Amino acid sequence: MSALPLLYLRSRALLVTAAALAGTVLLAAWSAYWLQEQPRFDHTARVPVVVLAPLLAAAAIGTGLHSHSEELDRASARRWWPRLLLHLLVATALVAGALAAAVPGHPEAFGAPAMVRNVLGSTGVTAASAALFGARSSWLPMTVYGGAVYLAAPDVPGGAAALWAWPLQPGPESGAWLVAGAAYAAGAALLAVRGPGRTR
Repeated sequence: MSALPLLYLRSRALLVTAAALAGTVLLAAWSAYWLQEQPRFDHTARVPVVVLAPLLAAAAIGTGLHSHSEELDRASARRWWPRLLLHLLVATALVAGALAAAVPGHPEAFGAPAMVRNVLGSTGVTAASAALFGARSSWLPMTVYGGAVYLAAPDVPGGAAALWAWPLQPGPESGAWLVAGAAYAAGAALLAVRGPGRTR
């Protein structure tokens, strides 16, 4: 590995981010397994795992975008945004795959598809927040939104709720996928254009 990518990864505290993401995946897998073993289990019992694990993962990815050498990044002769975008895409893909494997079964409801969708949407909102408010506080908007949706979403999925309460929709809900995908695309684009907001 050349010195430049290595310096980039070290400036983003990659090992700390990787440890946080691994812990999130392990906790999600244990929680999903524990819920599955409970009496009267059905797929809706895993809703907290499908909602909270992507929030934690997105928070780790977002704060991992913080650089301890912002001025060096901006003064670099090479463009920094391709590395930043690659960082976001690789982290999202790895976490989405690992968390999808943590919730086996019921793919049509609150299983792997819902987990992947929520990772995409949560990470997209967090990436946009990193660009607008700085990486260190990027976890806050999606956490507040996710908590509010968790409390306010209707019991019956679909309809208009599929758009504003997308984290609590079953896996096949197309409206929820549309919103989550758009959030990820917008967040990645905003991060590539602006970079993480300056830390004050």
